[in-house]
Amino acid sequence: MLQIDITHPDGASQSVQVDDDCVIGKSAQCELRLDSWRVGKEHARLCRTPAGVLLDDLGTFGGVSVNGQRVSSQHGPLKASDEIRIAGYSLRVTEIGTLGGVVQAAHPRSRSDTAATRNREATETLLESRLLAEAAQRKALEERDAQRAQARSVASAAAPAPAVPPSYGLVLAPDPALKQREFEWRRRVHSKLLETMDLRRHDVSSMSDETLRKETEQFIRQILRSLKSELPADLNEDLLCRQVLDEAVGLGPLEDLLADESVSEVMVNRFDEIYVERGGRLTRHPLTFTGDRAVLGVIERIVAPLGRRIDESSPMVDARLKDGSRVNAIIPPLALKGACLTIRKFSKRKLGAQDLVRFGAISPAMASFLEICVKARKNMIVSGGTGSGKTTLLNILSNFIPAGERVITVEDAAELKLDHEHLISLESRPANVEGKGAVYIRDLVKNTLRMRPDRIVVGECRGAEALDMLQAMNTGHEGSLTTLHANTPRDGLARLETMVLMAGMDLPLTAIREQVTSAVDLIVQQTRFSCGTRMVTSITEVAGMESGKIQLQELFRFHNQGYIGPEGRVQGWFEGCDLVPSFYEELRATGHALDMDIFKSGKPALAAQA
Repeated sequence: MLQIDITHPDGASQSVQVDDDCVIGKSAQCELRLDSWRVGKEHARLCRTPAGVLLDDLGTFGGVSVNGQRVSSQHGPLKASDEIRIAGYSLRVTEIGTLGGVVQAAHPRSRSDTAATRNREATETLLESRLLAEAAQRKALEERDAQRAQARSVASAAAPAPAVPPSYGLVLAPDPALKQREFEWRRRVHSKLLETMDLRRHDVSSMSDETLRKETEQFIRQILRSLKSELPADLNEDLLCRQVLDEAVGLGPLEDLLADESVSEVMVNRFDEIYVERGGRLTRHPLTFTGDRAVLGVIERIVAPLGRRIDESSPMVDARLKDGSRVNAIIPPLALKGACLTIRKFSKRKLGAQDLVRFGAISPAMASFLEICVKARKNMIVSGGTGSGKTTLLNILSNFIPAGERVITVEDAAELKLDHEHLISLESRPANVEGKGAVYIRDLVKNTLRMRPDRIVVGECRGAEALDMLQAMNTGHEGSLTTLHANTPRDGLARLETMVLMAGMDLPLTAIREQVTSAVDLIVQQTRFSCGTRMVTSITEVAGMESGKIQLQELFRFHNQGYIGPEGRVQGWFEGCDLVPSFYEELRATGHALDMDIFKSGKPALAAQA
């Protein structure tokens, strides 16, 4: 029997007697029930072993701490002075002894000594049977590994393989049994690492990434050396060390995915479900995390340097990686399957207009026209659906801005990469724990008007900031750029009107449309097709108002042939629409002359096949 002294969050205290194997939680089936919404159904477990009483954290989000230190997976043996903290409850196990030692006097309500003796004998028998089973299983694995090693040596002697340097890429073998062993050993080594080295005690802000990784790798190597006799022969020790190191101080299985140029998006649905997007197609990644706690650790390592936070009171967060990749995370209780992480990667190589032309995302004529419009200070909106490439196109257009101008960017999470020397980047801020201190995009757009900007670039208009953006475009800040979500240019204008109404100014619709027509010059429509192809499908001019309706005229478009080619890409060509922009004379007057032939319609002799 174990005697546990409990101090409740309100200060009340009580002592209870429990079995030598006791589960703590709020479920009615738990031997020790703690009634709190912060306590999991099965939160922790106390178990008496020959070495003493051990405490297991059963993987809940709130966790368990002993003497102020969070328990990674298991802690023990416990001392009489140890204080266990669970969701505001303080527990002390006051009756501690080994199975063969002297047990303190039982509580008056406890069972008889005979019952306790039977319980200890049953526990000893159970432990002995478990140890025997584990020994038998380990022996069987060793025999099988020895047979495989012998078979490999015979095969290699018969046909020696050429000397090729080993590759330690994170690619799992197709053998399901080997995959499972890799996972189990990775989790086992990671658990021992947490017991050996409490990473949270390190001042990561003052340590370089290289130093932290070097120290952690030394600990992992020591652990692997201590387990050398148990490590299966078909597991690569260097690969295992790298995987555990990435999960402990890096981004775990995501490290190689982020380094892979072909991956454009990484999605973690739960710790054992990772999907990636390559060429617009979703595929499942074979490698997984060792548990929910590993995913939470990765999320915390991403958001902590940015001053963001994520916990039960604030279970959603937007952040970015060092390379500008956009990150969104959401954790329980909002995410029912476990912590979710979505990373939209930014290419390490900065893309330009010629890259889009080479990819077939835009025609050379359209790229030249957009460049001239940006230099001529025309206000432009990039419209498109989710994941269509709006931010990438906005970044390319922003780099057309002449170098001598003062550029101010405003974003939720800083993603734009501009080469300008005279550049100021602003980023919004969420509310703190008390719900205060939030700085929204609209506040930053208003502030930019007092900073003497030549150009204002807003990462995305989602709400009331659209009104302030239109005001800026109409008050001497020509050449401003922004993006919004819409499927067509006409839908983009309707959405823009809706966002202006969200500002709460109670403006009549006619006044809003007049603001839009006087402020916006061009709408560039970006589209992502079902095959994953992304391209500019329309460049449309806002031509004015007639009978209370905004008039649009399309200057360029992508003619879709309506089928997917053998390469898995949509087929078609880019063409003009036989319309010249109303500001053409203005462009020519400023020295930005355009060839009139680019606006002609019809399929060109050499179609820009996409």
